Amino acid sequence: VGDELLKSVAERLSKCVRQTDYIARPGEEAFFSMVSRLGGDEFVVLLNDITQGHDAAVVANRILKEVSQPFLLSGHEMFISTSIGISLYPADGEDAETLLKNADTAMYSAKEQGKNKHLFFASSMNAKALERFTTENELHRALERKELLLYYQPKFDVRSGTITGFEALIRWKHPEKGLVSPAVFIPLAEETGLIIPIGEWVLKTACLHCKAWQALGFAPLPVSVNISKRQFEQHKLVETVMTALREAELSPESLELEITESMIMQNPERAIAILHELKAKGIRTSLDDFGTGYSSLSYLRRFPLDSLKIDRSFVMHVTTSPDDAAIASAILAMAQALKLKVVAEGVETDQQLAFLRGLRCDEAQGFLFSKPLPAEQCAEFITKAFSRG
Repeated sequence: VGDELLKSVAERLSKCVRQTDYIARPGEEAFFSMVSRLGGDEFVVLLNDITQGHDAAVVANRILKEVSQPFLLSGHEMFISTSIGISLYPADGEDAETLLKNADTAMYSAKEQGKNKHLFFASSMNAKALERFTTENELHRALERKELLLYYQPKFDVRSGTITGFEALIRWKHPEKGLVSPAVFIPLAEETGLIIPIGEWVLKTACLHCKAWQALGFAPLPVSVNISKRQFEQHKLVETVMTALREAELSPESLELEITESMIMQNPERAIAILHELKAKGIRTSLDDFGTGYSSLSYLRRFPLDSLKIDRSFVMHVTTSPDDAAIASAILAMAQALKLKVVAEGVETDQQLAFLRGLRCDEAQGFLFSKPLPAEQCAEFITKAFSRG
C-alpha cells in the first residue's frame, strides 16, 4: 500500500507542473520523465520556466492542495501531509547540489513549523541547520563521554506526606553549554533514533540507582521511567526492560513505566498487547500528562494501566480556574471509578495540595515537596525522609 501511495502522489505531482517543468532524480538521464523520486518519500520538482519566485509559490500551493485530498487505496481512505522547501537560482545556489541542499533545508524548516506548508530558503536556515547538525553529533558522543545524567523528582503520598517513589528525569551536562534542556535534545534524539540507546541507558541506570537506594535498608521506593514513542514501538521493549531489571537485580514491582496518551492511541490494539505483556511480568504502567492528549474513553477502560498522572497545566490553576478545577475533579473521579491510582504533577502551593487532598488524590510531585535531585543526593534525601517519618 505504501508503494501504491507513492505512485499516486507522483501522479498528482505530474498534474501540478507544466510540460515545460519536470521532476527528476539527480544523476538520472530520464529528464523527460514528469515524476521520479529523490528517495524515500521525497520528490524533487524542478521548475525551469518561471520568471519570479512567486511562480514557484503558486506551484507549491497547487501541490499542497492536490496532495491534501484523500487517497483511496486498497479500499481505505488515507490522508497525508506535505512539506515543501523552495530554493531559487542563482540567489540560493549556482549548481544543482547547492540548490538541492538549500531546498532540503527549507523543507525541514517547513516540517518543524507544522507541516502542510511551503517555505523559501533563507540564509538563516543554514545557521539553524548547522546548529542542529552540531547538536546531533555532540549527542552521539554524549553517551560514550558520560555527559548524560539522571535527576530524580520524589513523589509523595498526598494524605500522609511520606515519600512513595521517584521519577527519573534525564539531563545533558554539556562540557561547554552546561545543562542542556531535555526540550532541546529529546525531540532531536527521537527524530534521529538516538532515543533508543539513550532510553536503554536511562532504564539501566535508573534500575541500578533504585537498587542502591534499597541497599540502604529502607522500604523499597519504586522508580518511574518515561518511555519514548520510538521505544514503545520497538518489538523488543519488554525484553529491554527485563534485561535492565535483571542486570540491576531489581524486582519488577520496583519499576514503573510512564507512557503518553498520543503514544498508545496511535495503535491501540498493539498498545493493549504490550501493556498486558508488561503487566504479566509484574511491571506497572502509568499514563503520563493525562488530559492533554486524545484518549478514547472506550479504549482507556481496556488499557491495563495502574495509574494516571494529571498534567501540571491543570494542577497549576486548580485553585484559581473553575474550568481547570472541574477537569482535575473529573479526571480523579473517573480514575477512581476505574480503580487507578492518580498522581498530580507540578504541585507548588499548599492550596493546590489541599484541593487534591480534598478529592482523595493519591500521590503528588512538584516544587512544593522537592525539585529534581541529582542521583547522589537522593540517598541523603531518603534517609532524612524516613528519619522524619
